[in-house]
Amino acid sequence: MGKRQFIKQIKSFEGLIHKHKEKIENEKVKPLPDVNMIRYWEKEIQVFMNEIVKAEKRLERGR
Repeated sequence: MGKRQFIKQIKSFEGLIHKHKEKIENEKVKPLPDVNMIRYWEKEIQVFMNEIVKAEKRLERGR
């Protein structure tokens, strides 16, 4: 993959993280928030953050 693709991938993951954080906030406002969904979204955010770190490392190496 080229530099442009890694940058695009990073921006995509950042967008997904933002959407998941919004979902979490919207769920917490509800009278009976679905704790399992909140946990699920938090786990996905961690996965996305790990993927961003990997993409940034590849970007630094020039691959």
